[in-house]
Amino acid sequence: MAARILIGLAAGLALAALANWAGWPLEGALAVAGAVGGLWLDALRMTVVPLVFSLIVTGIATAAGTASAGGVTRRAMILFATILLASAIVAALLGPILLGAWAPAAGTLDALRAGLPSSEVPPVPPVAEWFGTLVSTNIVKTAADGAIVPLTIFALLFGLAATRLPAERSEPLLGFFRAVADTMLVIVRWILLLAPIGVFALAFGLAARVGLGAGAALAHYVVVQIVVTLVLGLAMYPLAIFGGRVRPALFARAAAPAQAVAASTQSSLASLPLMVTAAERMGLKGDVPAVVLPLAVALFRIAAPASIVIVTLAMARMHGVEVSAGGLALCVILAAINTLVIAGLPNQITFFAAYAPPAIAAGVPVDLLPLLLAVDTIPDIFYTTSNVTADLAVTSLVARGRGPTASPSPDGEGDHP
Repeated sequence: MAARILIGLAAGLALAALANWAGWPLEGALAVAGAVGGLWLDALRMTVVPLVFSLIVTGIATAAGTASAGGVTRRAMILFATILLASAIVAALLGPILLGAWAPAAGTLDALRAGLPSSEVPPVPPVAEWFGTLVSTNIVKTAADGAIVPLTIFALLFGLAATRLPAERSEPLLGFFRAVADTMLVIVRWILLLAPIGVFALAFGLAARVGLGAGAALAHYVVVQIVVTLVLGLAMYPLAIFGGRVRPALFARAAAPAQAVAASTQSSLASLPLMVTAAERMGLKGDVPAVVLPLAVALFRIAAPASIVIVTLAMARMHGVEVSAGGLALCVILAAINTLVIAGLPNQITFFAAYAPPAIAAGVPVDLLPLLLAVDTIPDIFYTTSNVTADLAVTSLVARGRGPTASPSPDGEGDHP
């Protein structure tokens, strides 16, 4: 799917460049492309509210149940939430610097903004007013208006409250929302089958109006995503070394095979067996790796919150929207929450559900999300590698909390019982 979407993007950009070079009349083609791309984008938008609400309700209920399962699980969940929030904060600090480092040709950004479709996004109110909008008095109207922040808060409270009900009452309720989420995901998959056509139309319309500046802006976005992701991945080494008390060379050697599989498959799940082996080589014995590593693969994606924040900042820069400090704080918080509760699904499926709410909450239009999804295939290699590195680092940190672990042998292999 990702390859077909990327081909659609490249074809749209190339055809628009050829049309501009040849001087073809484009009025009719632009009208058709705008209609096709807009219809496909609206089809994605219609899934956001029911999908996000149902995923948050079921995700927070699952997370709450998991955190209460035992000491190891509880410590892991606390670390997951803390590091995911830190990931979003790192991106909020580095993103404006890295995105602002690119100096496009004169007028490129102005032309880009002129070529983008106009999109109405409710502005982020001042802080004093914003607190008054956190609790909705009419959740149905809130959902209809697309007010993401109060909707998210209500979904979080609803999911937590559901866990307090007796099992015979909570299970049918949560089962209903799981069915809603699964149904919406089927619709999303149907829409994504047409993604190459939709992305082609959107890319053609944008590049025909802007020219090569569209490709340059997307390329710069990819570079920023890779740089921030590498920073996060490298930060996991001192976390394991100083927090998990694993020798630097041992951690690097043990993690390398799992990282190689992650880079080649873009799948943390495919790397899980090698992560278990890496934990053994680091001397992490007992139940910690067996509990934490599968949980991390399911819930803990360190690159995701940072990626969400970078996407929001990149779209804001392309649209010429200034993100306020309050809007950026909302984006950071929602990025961490969405990553924790919307997990275990392919990136293409969750991209719009995870990325649109923080951007909307920050007051940024989401029309460019499909194009960023198309090029996300490239940094996804680095996302998965950093996620695997973080899984191992957090496992070593949780193991340290359980007391001494088995000592690794001189050749790097852990002592087997």
